[in-house]
Amino acid sequence: MPLFDEKISKQLKDILSQMQKDVKLVFITQEIECQTCRDAHQFVTELADLSDKLSLEILNLVIDKDQAAKYAVDKVPAIVVLKDDGQDSGIRFFGIPGGYEINSFLSAVLAVSGHVEPLPPAILERISKIDKPVHIQVFVTPTCPYCPAAVVTAHRLALENSQVRADMVESNSFVPLSIKYQVSGVPKTVINEMHDLVGAQPITALLDEIEKL
Repeated sequence: MPLFDEKISKQLKDILSQMQKDVKLVFITQEIECQTCRDAHQFVTELADLSDKLSLEILNLVIDKDQAAKYAVDKVPAIVVLKDDGQDSGIRFFGIPGGYEINSFLSAVLAVSGHVEPLPPAILERISKIDKPVHIQVFVTPTCPYCPAAVVTAHRLALENSQVRADMVESNSFVPLSIKYQVSGVPKTVINEMHDLVGAQPITALLDEIEKL
C-alpha cells in the first residue's frame, strides 16, 4: 500500500518541481535486523519516484560496509544526500523523516539542488571560518512541530561548509543514542558530543557553540 495518496503525491511533486539541479539519495539499510528499514525504504523510494531530478542508490550496511563507512554511516536506516556532481552535502537522515520531518527532508533536497534562500553575509563569513570537523546531531520525533526548524538550520551549516556534517536522528528509532545524550525533550542538538542546545535555536546560536570548539 502506498505511503502517499494521490493528493499528497501531487503536493510533493509540486514542491519538488522547484528543484534546480539533480540530487542523489543514498539509502543505507539492513532489513534483517532493522525494524524501521522497510518503511524507510518505501518512503525514500516513493519520494524519489516523484521527480526526474531525484535518483536513488540503495546500499546494505553490512554488504556495502566500505561505501557506508565512506559516508560515515554506522546505523540504519540512513539517507545521505548528494549534490548533482556526486559531492557529499554533509546532510544525513537517520530514521524515517516522516510526520513533521518530511518538511526538513524536502527542504534539504531543495537546498542541495540549489533552491535555497541566501544567508546574510555576516553569517556566511562566520560559517566560512569553520576550519575543523564539526558533527551536529539533531534529535527529533515525527510529532514535534518545532523540530524541522532545528534540522534545517543544522543542515544549512553542512551545506555551506564541508567541515560540517549534520544528522537528523529520529530519537525513538535510536533509543540507546538518545539515552547516551540524555534526550528528554526535542529538538535537542548535540555538537561534537560536547555541546548541546535544546529547542529550535537560530543559526547564530549554533555558530556560537561551534566557535567554542
